[in-house]
Amino acid sequence: MNIAERHQQIINKLQKEGKVNVTDLCADLDVSSVTIRKDLKLLEDKGLLFRTHGGATLHNPYTIDRSVNEKEKIQSSEKMRIGSTAAKLLEPNDSVLIASGTTVLALAKSIQPKSNLTVMTSALNVALELIKHPEIEVFQLGGLLRRSSSSVTGTYAESVLPDFSFSKLFLGVDGIDLEFGLTTTNVTEAHLNRQMIMASQKTIVLADSTKFGKRGFGRICGFDDIDQIITDRGVSDYVVRTLEGMGIKVTIV
Repeated sequence: MNIAERHQQIINKLQKEGKVNVTDLCADLDVSSVTIRKDLKLLEDKGLLFRTHGGATLHNPYTIDRSVNEKEKIQSSEKMRIGSTAAKLLEPNDSVLIASGTTVLALAKSIQPKSNLTVMTSALNVALELIKHPEIEVFQLGGLLRRSSSSVTGTYAESVLPDFSFSKLFLGVDGIDLEFGLTTTNVTEAHLNRQMIMASQKTIVLADSTKFGKRGFGRICGFDDIDQIITDRGVSDYVVRTLEGMGIKVTIV
């Protein structure tokens, strides 16, 4: 196999699976890791892929912080379907925790309570959406308000959480990387999210398919801490199989 054929094989695998790793490519193409890394460098120089730790991906894996108003317009119909599906998981007299993000805001907009519901949230826009319903008791976490996300972070918000127990956490993220885990662009928000996971019996991630293969600056957790992910049909079969192999329930809307 010459270099052009090898490069085509790498691109074909990338298009099929969304990402590749050096070890698998070495086995598939019967060449050394040094050769594969040189191939990936050449393909990256041509703008055909992005190298990552131990492999490569078709899309830029690093996400940037955007304002909530900007993010709300991205994948808006997918987010509303995800939010509507998540709302069906609420039970009578439930006590849940809702983190921040435009996908969990879609959840808040989808909730039509038929019985009492208790919600604690770090997101001001989520609280303002839920306070419209007399059946919902809303607890707003306090702390430093981030303008870009309309949510609070910091030690004050974190200090409250150990005094409560929630049946479910609905978590929004900026990135889901099969090697690195779940991330957000803000490290203090990532730390608050970890405390939320510890306070909840079940963690449900709401993320549209554009979040897969991306990494934010702050790591929230690995996949051992996640029970379910609700996403849209844009996620690849390879990613779904991998997540289900980890014991995570994947719901596609």
